[in-house]
Amino acid sequence: MRPRVYYTGTQGEVRTIVTFEDYARARLGMLLRLARGITLDAALAEDLVQELLIKVHRRWSYISRLDTRDLYVRRMLINEYISWRRKWARIQPAATIALIDTEPDVAQTHADRQLLRAEILKLPRRQQVVLALRYYGGLSDIDIAEAMGCTPGTVRGYASRALRALRIELAENPIPVEGH
Repeated sequence: MRPRVYYTGTQGEVRTIVTFEDYARARLGMLLRLARGITLDAALAEDLVQELLIKVHRRWSYISRLDTRDLYVRRMLINEYISWRRKWARIQPAATIALIDTEPDVAQTHADRQLLRAEILKLPRRQQVVLALRYYGGLSDIDIAEAMGCTPGTVRGYASRALRALRIELAENPIPVEGH
C-alpha cells in the first residue's frame, strides 16, 4: 500500500490515509484465503469477498481512520459469512447436491481432504470460523476472539468442541492409510 501522509490540526498530528483501492489490492489475497478457509469453497469465497469489499467500500471513510482496519474487516467477513449463510438458507433449496470433482482422484490426500471437508461442514458456523481463522489465517486465540467479538476462552471452547467432534466423526469413518 502506498499511504498518503497528511498533516492536520494545529498540533501538527500526522494522519496516514490509505485509499480503498490500495487497501483492497494489498489485502485481497489474505481475505480470499480466510474466506476459502471459512467456506471451504473457492467460488463461494470469491463471492463472499466481493460482497464484503462492496460493504467495506461503502464504509471506507470510517474504516480508513481505524488503527485496526484488518481486525475490523475480518470481523465484517465473519459477520457477512454468518448472515449470508442464513440468507441463502432461506432462498436456496435445502436438498443436498453431491459435488462432482472435475479433477481425477489420483491421490489419497484428495480423498482425505474431501472427507475432512464434509466433516467440517457439519460443524456449527462459529466452530468453522474458529478453525479457519486458526489454521488458514494463522491467528492466535486472542486475535480470533477480537475478530469474533468474544473472549479467548470462548474461542478455545469452540476449537476444542470442533476438534473433538472431528475426532469422533473421523473415528467412525476412518481414513484408509496408503499401502495398508
